[in-house]
Amino acid sequence: MTSDWGIALTPRLAHFVAVARHEHVTRAAHELGVPQSTLSRAVTRLEDDLGVALFARHGRTVSLTPAGRTFLASAERALAAVEQAAESVRSDADPATGKVAFGFLHTLGWETVPGLIRAFRAEHPRVRFALVQTYGEAMLERLRAGELDLCLTSPMPDAPDLVARRLDEQRLRLVVPEDHPLAARRRIRLAEAAEEPFVTLEPGYGMRRILEAMCAEAGFRPRIAFEGEEAETIRGLVAAGLGVALLPPPAFARPGVHELTVTAPRAVREIGLAWAEGRPDTPPVAAFKRFLLSRRGHLLDQQVGAA
Repeated sequence: MTSDWGIALTPRLAHFVAVARHEHVTRAAHELGVPQSTLSRAVTRLEDDLGVALFARHGRTVSLTPAGRTFLASAERALAAVEQAAESVRSDADPATGKVAFGFLHTLGWETVPGLIRAFRAEHPRVRFALVQTYGEAMLERLRAGELDLCLTSPMPDAPDLVARRLDEQRLRLVVPEDHPLAARRRIRLAEAAEEPFVTLEPGYGMRRILEAMCAEAGFRPRIAFEGEEAETIRGLVAAGLGVALLPPPAFARPGVHELTVTAPRAVREIGLAWAEGRPDTPPVAAFKRFLLSRRGHLLDQQVGAA
C-alpha cells in the first residue's frame, strides 16, 4: 500500500470498525454521532477503494466477509496505535506530569544540571525529563530535528532557526601537569603557552572552537597533541604529562594537575539556553524554560569552582 492509499483509507477506518462491531449501520452511526447516510457512503467508498466487499448486507444488519475479518484485525491495531500515540502526546504535554526533552553539555552534567532539575521539581514534582548529554553541534542538530525541547550549550548558537539566550558565563583555566614548570604559578597569559602541546576536545565540540578562537586572539595557533571526547579524560591526559589544556572548572579536584587563571585574553565561555524558533512549547517545557531564564547570572552557582 502506498502513502496515498494510507491517506485515503485512514479517515474511514473508525467508520468501518464501528459498523463491524455493531453489525448494524444505524447503531454504529448513533455511536459515532454521524448521519446513517454518511456512514453508509463511507463504508461503500472504502470497499470501492479496496476493490473487495467487506460486509454482506442482510436488510438492516451486516456481517463481515472473510476479507472484512482480515481487514478488521489490522484496522483495530491501527486505531489502537493512533490512540496510544494521542495519549502519549497528551501525557507529555500535561502541565503537571508532562515531559521535557533537555540536552546539555558533558561538562554541565556533574552538578549543574542535577541541581537545576532538583530546584525545578520542588515546584513541579511530577514533571518528567528525557536527558541528553552530548557535545554542542550534535545537540543543536537534535534540537532542530525535534528530539530536544531545550538545551544548555556553549558557545551560543547564531542561526536563524534557533533562539538563544545567554544565562551565565564560566571561567576557563589552563590545566598543566603538576610537575610542569608552569605549575609553580597561579596566573598566566595564554600567549605564554604558545609552544606547549595542547590536549583538547575533538572538532565539533564547543570547547574546541573556544580554544582555537582564544589562541588566535593571543596570537598563535595551538599545536594539538591529543584529542578526546570528554573533559575529565582530557584532564587525565594532562596529568599523564601529554600536554596542557584549556578547560572549565572540574566537578571535583583532580590529582596530578595544576590549574592556572588565564589573565589574557579574557578566558570565559558563555552558557546559553537554546530552542527552535517558532516551535510551540508544551506547558511543562514553557515552565522549565521560564525557570532557566529566571536564573540568568546564577546558573552555575552550585558548581564547584565556578566563580
